[in-house]
Amino acid sequence: MAIDSITLPVAAVGAVIWKDDRVLLIRRGKAPRKGFWSLPGGRQQWGETVYEAVTREIMEETGVTIRILDVAAVIDLIHRDDKGAIEHHFTVIDVVAEWVSGEAVAGDDAAEVAWAAPDELARYELTPKMHEVIEIAAGKRKG
Repeated sequence: MAIDSITLPVAAVGAVIWKDDRVLLIRRGKAPRKGFWSLPGGRQQWGETVYEAVTREIMEETGVTIRILDVAAVIDLIHRDDKGAIEHHFTVIDVVAEWVSGEAVAGDDAAEVAWAAPDELARYELTPKMHEVIEIAAGKRKG
């Protein structure tokens, strides 16, 4: 089945990774949102499950090994230009995960990494949706 002539959303993954009571954040090194703080993640590749994609993306971006607990949220990020035309559309599946091993370092698409406590998140200027996803993940983590 050919789908080349159809414009489709890009499947992407992200993770709210907990180490003790801190969440791992990255400063994006590439578009979209270059220079802004975010949850680590990236595009899902052809033939890769969501959990495989999350595990790979987190390792590539941060050098961290994780244990996935659950899906936290599914978010559609649709950005339009000044005329209303869609410039990009990502469907992001965010998971809640626990840090297993590795020293968090900026790699691949990340320019910087930080472990942040929930009461420190305001200084990172995360989007309201990211705050919501982190809150959902915190609730799922506690069960």
